Amino acid sequence: MDLGIRGRTAVVCASTAGLGEATARALAAEGARVVICGRRGDVAKAIAAELPEAIGVETDLTAPEAPTRLVAAAEDAFGPVDILVLNSPGPPPGGSQDITDTDIAGAMESLLLPHQRLVSLMLPGMRERGWGRVLALASIGVVAPVPSLALSNIGRAALGGYLKTLATEVAADGVTVNMLLPGRIATARTLQMNTYRAAREGVSVEEFAARSQAVIPVGRYGTPEEFGSVAAFLCSDLTSYVTGTTLRCDGGVVPTL
Repeated sequence: MDLGIRGRTAVVCASTAGLGEATARALAAEGARVVICGRRGDVAKAIAAELPEAIGVETDLTAPEAPTRLVAAAEDAFGPVDILVLNSPGPPPGGSQDITDTDIAGAMESLLLPHQRLVSLMLPGMRERGWGRVLALASIGVVAPVPSLALSNIGRAALGGYLKTLATEVAADGVTVNMLLPGRIATARTLQMNTYRAAREGVSVEEFAARSQAVIPVGRYGTPEEFGSVAAFLCSDLTSYVTGTTLRCDGGVVPTL
């Protein structure tokens, strides 16, 4: 299937590992020109070197000026940005009774504000050209809050509210805005959370992982590549009538419609 994005320029945030990297690779496989970015500049450049048309940019998007520098680097290399994939590392685990004002502010600073800044920079050009894709890689916590992930649940739900509002405002301009919600995907973040929860329950990481997989209808964790394929589809020319929605890539683990 041709996704119709060959020659499009895509900026993929936090794409030096995990779901961001998988999404960037999937977009590159469809012929998109990709901007890999993250705090590990050497890794970003190494990944970019493996792709047909890509650059790697070292950036910490929590710095107020970083979004402007990232957009400038993308436009210098490839011209206007057509696809923006929003992504960020998850905040530390913990319950809702343990968090402070500072913790909540930090969650907003990492999960909401950099994304809003990037959108504000790239959206005008997308609207003027009549084509654009904004996709946020988030968490099933947006629709089913995850125990022990209070800060992630708060920050990502706030992002969801912002993007849903935005989607209705720009739909007529050919710009779609969606969220893709991973369930249990085999990434370093999943291993981190399994380690945290196993310690709390007093079991081995292996035992906790086995329990975790047992409740997934598919019977296993998803792969980053499976997730990346879905993300690329939502960024494609084929999904022009899909906007303002959240799609789960979770193996059926969320027990709601």
